[in-house]
Amino acid sequence: MSHAIYLPETKFQVALRTATKLLTLIARQGENKMTNYKPETKLAQLGNRSDKVTGAIATPIHLSTTFSHPAFKESTGYDYTRTASPTRDILEQGLAELEEGKRAVVTSSGMAAIQLVLNHFPNNSKFLASRDLYGGSFRYFDYLETQGIATFSYFSDEESFLELINDEIDAIFLETPTNPLMNVMDIEWVTDKAKKHGALLIVDNTFLTPLRQKPLTLGADIVIHSGTKYLSGHNDILAGVVVTNDEELGEKLYWISNTTGPTLSSFDCWLFIRSLKTLPLRFAQQEKNAKKIVEVLKKSEKIKDVLYVGVGAMISFRVQDEKKIGDFLSKLKLVTFAESLGGIETLVTYPTTQTHADIPEKVRESYGLTPDLLRLSVGIENVDDIACDLLQALEESV
Repeated sequence: MSHAIYLPETKFQVALRTATKLLTLIARQGENKMTNYKPETKLAQLGNRSDKVTGAIATPIHLSTTFSHPAFKESTGYDYTRTASPTRDILEQGLAELEEGKRAVVTSSGMAAIQLVLNHFPNNSKFLASRDLYGGSFRYFDYLETQGIATFSYFSDEESFLELINDEIDAIFLETPTNPLMNVMDIEWVTDKAKKHGALLIVDNTFLTPLRQKPLTLGADIVIHSGTKYLSGHNDILAGVVVTNDEELGEKLYWISNTTGPTLSSFDCWLFIRSLKTLPLRFAQQEKNAKKIVEVLKKSEKIKDVLYVGVGAMISFRVQDEKKIGDFLSKLKLVTFAESLGGIETLVTYPTTQTHADIPEKVRESYGLTPDLLRLSVGIENVDDIACDLLQALEESV
């Protein structure tokens, strides 16, 4: 097995990192007493009372890009905002705790999070990845392969996975449920096979969030999120998240992040913190609405089939006449035709021309991503309004 190489920290960097942790610990003494509270309580209180100087309830935004040193070879624990920021520290610690991990790193986008993780692996590493996965991930993996940087093999189910896994595989990149076909694989089962061959398991947990699935507790080594989606949930932040429960691996990912600079700004970190406070409420309503929309769609004669895993708020469905999809989308009045997902507004996406357009047509259709498929991200609007809008658009078009 090959291992990533990273440069050792200098004594000053070690001291700085230690001071950073100590300062943050002191600043968050009030929150550290909340260890036994439920996720809803922890998220509602995230960052509260972190400013001991003023007693501010809301988390302050530290916009400074650089920080003054008290004296030569001394540090407050903060030096330069690419390395550490008080606002970002609170966000990362909250996300790590939410996923039951030991270290989190936030990035400027979901793709930056994926790039950060893959930067951990040396050139010529070999990966297994879900066949049905986000088109942007495929595009990046294809680029790495074209450049001779890494190789990727794709599995669709347990059988194809077993045919591909061997001792030469460095890591497995798993989406479950997959995007957009909602295929599910047992994370514990994949973990067992991965460990027998010495491979790391990376799980994209964007669709279900830590509220419904915690891959690290099931044996995964790294969890990633497009923080743009459910975690922030308002279609106003671009962010990525990486979490691990391995201290050494966490330090390496932090070092790579500091070195390459996929930094999330302090203001976006503050917006992210604010958004996480309502995640349980938002996600519960989205899921509740999604389950009702599934039943509505299943009853429509205009629909071939509905893909839903019984949890979460992502639905895919195939229509009877794919030639009418353009008309259907144009007749929607409430539901918005747009890319992305996880926001409080209901969005419908056409993967063939949007999120998965970079996957070759023959490849897409070979595993079931056909041009009659639409993906629905259910929001928090009144469910009857969502249903009526979908049904009237279907009735007048498809």
